[in-house]
Amino acid sequence: MGASRLYTLVLVLQPQRVLLGMKKRGFGAGRWNGFGGKVQEGETIEDGAKRELQEESGLTVDTLQKVGHITFEFVGVPELMDVHIFRTDSVQGMPRESDEMRPQWFQLDQIPFGDMWPDDSYWFPLLLQKKKFQGYFKFQGQDTILDYSLHEVDDI
Repeated sequence: MGASRLYTLVLVLQPQRVLLGMKKRGFGAGRWNGFGGKVQEGETIEDGAKRELQEESGLTVDTLQKVGHITFEFVGVPELMDVHIFRTDSVQGMPRESDEMRPQWFQLDQIPFGDMWPDDSYWFPLLLQKKKFQGYFKFQGQDTILDYSLHEVDDI
C-alpha cells in the first residue's frame, strides 16, 4: 500500500429519511452517494466536508459529527482513498442540483443500495444506528469487493 489522499463524505439524515446525490460525472458517476470529495491544501478535514456539501448540494451546515473512517484500496491504483465520514441532521437551505450531483431524499427503508457503492450496505446500518466505525475495503474495479474489515469503535 502506498500514499493516501484525504477525502470526505457527508450524510444528511433527518427522521426517517436520508439525502443522497446521484453522481453525474467523474469517479462514481451513475451511483447514489453522500456528498464529499478531496480535502484541499490548507483546509481541515471538517472544513473540506462542509465545502463539498455546499458545492454539491447547495446546503450549508454549522456542525458535523464524525462517524466513520474508511480506507479504500483499488487494485492497480497506487494511491489509497482515506475517507472521513460525517453525518448531520441540521442543514440550512434547500437541496439543489449541481454540475456534479442531483440530490434526492430517500426514506430509510428505501435506500437504493443496488445503485450505490457496494461497500455502503456494510457500513450504512452502523451510520443509521448512530454508531462509529472504522474500516478498510479493497476493490477490483468499482464493483467487486475483494477484502474488507469493518469495526465499531467508541471514538473516531
